[in-house]
Amino acid sequence: MSTSRLPALLSMMIGGFAIGTTEYASVGVLPQIADDFGISLTRAGLVVSGYALGVSFGSPILAALTGRLSRKTLMLAVMALFIAANAAAALSTSYSFLIAMRVLSALPHGIFFGVGAAIAASFVSDDRRASAVAIVFSGLTIAVAAGVPIATVIGQRLGWPMAYWFVAAIGLASLITMAATLPRDIDIAPAGSLVEQIRVLGSGRLLIAFGMNFCAWGGTFVTFAYLPAILTDITGFGPNGVAWMLSLYGMSVIVGNFLGGRVSDKKLVPALAAMLGAQAAVLLIFTFTAPSAIGSILTLGVLGALMFCNVPGLALYVVQLATRYRPANVDIASTINVSAANAGIALGAILGGLVAESRLGLGATPWVGAIMVSGGLLLTLWSGWLDTRQERQNIAAMEPGQTNKQPG
Repeated sequence: MSTSRLPALLSMMIGGFAIGTTEYASVGVLPQIADDFGISLTRAGLVVSGYALGVSFGSPILAALTGRLSRKTLMLAVMALFIAANAAAALSTSYSFLIAMRVLSALPHGIFFGVGAAIAASFVSDDRRASAVAIVFSGLTIAVAAGVPIATVIGQRLGWPMAYWFVAAIGLASLITMAATLPRDIDIAPAGSLVEQIRVLGSGRLLIAFGMNFCAWGGTFVTFAYLPAILTDITGFGPNGVAWMLSLYGMSVIVGNFLGGRVSDKKLVPALAAMLGAQAAVLLIFTFTAPSAIGSILTLGVLGALMFCNVPGLALYVVQLATRYRPANVDIASTINVSAANAGIALGAILGGLVAESRLGLGATPWVGAIMVSGGLLLTLWSGWLDTRQERQNIAAMEPGQTNKQPG
């Protein structure tokens, strides 16, 4: 990897840290938000699911509207919007306004990581792409490790609005560093129109990959969105214990992200299948270890690593499939992939709330999440089988009298 591009990757990593903190820190301050506005914990969960829905549906539209901007200008513009929306969220005096600002702050998310992944991949050779993408996404992992616990403590001691001021400050640091380090001549195609995005959705292979991401993140957030409540009500930790557990979880996430990038540089689809299978298994195990402090520490340490282990690989796999089947719309495919992940997050958070309020209770959220992640595993195995079949067809096409047709 060229050292001249490393500052640009690190500047995007800082932006990823800001975005990851605002997305996940809301989980840590949900009880404070619920108390402040006099609402139930489940209703307060809309702060999480509302953000995810904003990413899912708003990011593709914003990508289409900003498709003619240069990639550097676009990255700076979406970060400026992100800063303003989080500052406004911190000033919220009503729950409805807070939700509106959460949705607004979500709009840059898909573009930032979708375009950021494509930019990172363009900086390096083919055999280093997953590792380059992992640097950008490591901002998310560091956010889980450090940003979320810090924002949680800030929210508990100084009030939840200060958590959003903290995020806005990090976003400002990213804006300044990206302005200084991102090159003007980034060699990737600009995002296309809504019609072109619909064409991307017409690719069956890409839809399968989007489904993999949807299930992986959805299954995770069935449990993660209510993890502080699980650790408090089931495991028996106090506020300080919950903060330390979130830190442990986040440190494991950092390790998982970089290991996942390294592993995915080699055999991508088998690695994704192994990681999703392990994630489903550990979620199921957490159902039984949650009542134990020691069991929770051990299980969440592994689960944190698995949460982000597949992120670089899933992002790269979509880039590879889009390059093969929709080469003019790689940037769009990356953005839609981020939207698919956040649609999964939204559904997972909503589903987790429904499970928590049902007769099953909070303790059932891990095994329900495991079922959803297993759906992603099945899609991964299917996609891998289709890849193998296509490779065989390509070999056969080299024989006289054969033609090569790639289904998309």
